[in-house]
Amino acid sequence: MLTCKSPRKVMRAAWFLAREALPKYSSKFSRHDFTLPQLFACLVLREHQHKSYRHIEVLLRDSPHWCREIGMKKTPDHNTLCRAFHALNLGRRQRKLLDRLTQWFAIAKQLGSIVAIDSSLYDTHHRSRHYEQRCRHYASREKSTVNARRRAAARQTPKLGVGVCTRSHVILSTCVKTGMGSDCRDFEPLLTDACRRHPRLRTVVADAGYDSESNHCIARLKMKVRSFIKTGAGRPSKKPPSGYYRRLMSRRLKGSQRGKKYGQRAQVETVNSMLKRNLGDSLRARSTKARRNEQLLRVIAHNLALLCDEIEGRD
Repeated sequence: MLTCKSPRKVMRAAWFLAREALPKYSSKFSRHDFTLPQLFACLVLREHQHKSYRHIEVLLRDSPHWCREIGMKKTPDHNTLCRAFHALNLGRRQRKLLDRLTQWFAIAKQLGSIVAIDSSLYDTHHRSRHYEQRCRHYASREKSTVNARRRAAARQTPKLGVGVCTRSHVILSTCVKTGMGSDCRDFEPLLTDACRRHPRLRTVVADAGYDSESNHCIARLKMKVRSFIKTGAGRPSKKPPSGYYRRLMSRRLKGSQRGKKYGQRAQVETVNSMLKRNLGDSLRARSTKARRNEQLLRVIAHNLALLCDEIEGRD
C-alpha cells in the first residue's frame, strides 16, 4: 500500500486529530502564538517529509497557505518547532491519539479481525552503505575492540514493537524500548492495547520471538483471542515443546502457511518496511526520551498517511 503523496492533506489531518486529542496549549504560561495542535501538525509534516527543523521552516514559509489552513497567522521558526517536539510528551499522550485514529478507521470500515505483532530495530544515526561495508571489512582485525563496541551499541539501540491490522496496515498498538532484549515480554501490552482499541479482533499472529506458553494463555484465556505463534524459542531440541499450546503450534504451523491465517504475519513486516522506507531507518534525536517521541510520531504519521489514502480513494 502506498502512503499519501500530499503533505498538505497529512498536515491538515494531523491538525484535526490533535484538536480532538491534545490540549490547546502545553502550559498556561506559554506565549500562545501557536496552539499545540498547530505545532503538532507541523511536526507530523516534518516526519512525513523526513526533513530537519530548518528545512520544514523553509517549506512552510514557501507555502503560507498551508499555515493559514490550520489557523496560523505566521510561520513558526525552527526553535519553536524543536521546543514543541520536546513539550509534546507523546509517551503519555500517544494513547489518546491512537485511540482517535482507530475510531476513524473503524468508521471507515477498514479494520479486520487479525492483528500481527512484531518489532524492529532502528539506527541511532544515519550510516551509509559504504561505511557499513568498511566496518565489516575491518571487523576481523580487532575482534575484542569491535565486540566491545557492538555490546555498547546494543544497549542503546532503539526498538519499536507494533501491533498491526493485517487488512489495512494500520498500527493499533506500540511498544518503544531501548536495547536488544527479548520480545516475549512485549506481547501482552501490545495485544492488550490492540484489543482495547479494536474489540472485534479475533486472531493474533507473531513470530518465534514471542513464543511462550504464557503468551498463549494471555491471548486465549484472558483476551479471548486465538493465538498463532511460531515455535522455536530456546535451544534446538528433538523433543516436542513443553506446554499444550506450544505443542499445538508445532503441529499446526508446519510447512507453508500460504493462504492460512498465520500467513498474514507477513503484513507486519510490510509495515516495518513502510516505516523505514518512507520515514527513515535511523533516528535523529539523541536522548532516549526524544527518540521515543520520534518513533511514536512516525507511527502517527504513518497512520495519517493511510487515512488520507483512504479518503483520496473514496473521492
